[in-house]
Amino acid sequence: MTRRPVYGRVVTEGEPTGVRFVGVSLDCADPGELADFYLRLLGGRVLWRREGSVGVRVPGVLLIPQRVEGYRPPVWPGASVVHLDLTAGEALDEPVARALALGARLADPQPDPRWRVLLDPAGHPFCITPFAPPPELLAD
Repeated sequence: MTRRPVYGRVVTEGEPTGVRFVGVSLDCADPGELADFYLRLLGGRVLWRREGSVGVRVPGVLLIPQRVEGYRPPVWPGASVVHLDLTAGEALDEPVARALALGARLADPQPDPRWRVLLDPAGHPFCITPFAPPPELLAD
């Protein structure tokens, strides 16, 4: 690992290993429904649509809703769950209202008033937050 300064911060970098991040798979009962939700919420395009999975390229990542027989939504709050963090700048009300109109629901409880935790149509928690790392930290 190497450490280097970037805009007054020290960034630690790992060496390339031949393994790379491809996307985030989201287990669900209906991949088409979940893909359409994120496509309408975030924009992007469908890369494939099969019975068992849909690939949705949204800005910044590939989401892959995939069918799981007997799917049960995660429990919020509860077990450790990976969730998506989406930023909308300082204005939370409009993006939250849009997500709710598209089929999301507010999670209960809300852990912090600075962001909102919602549940997508398959029950996965995601946050709409005003926070995002500076763009220079995300550059390769």
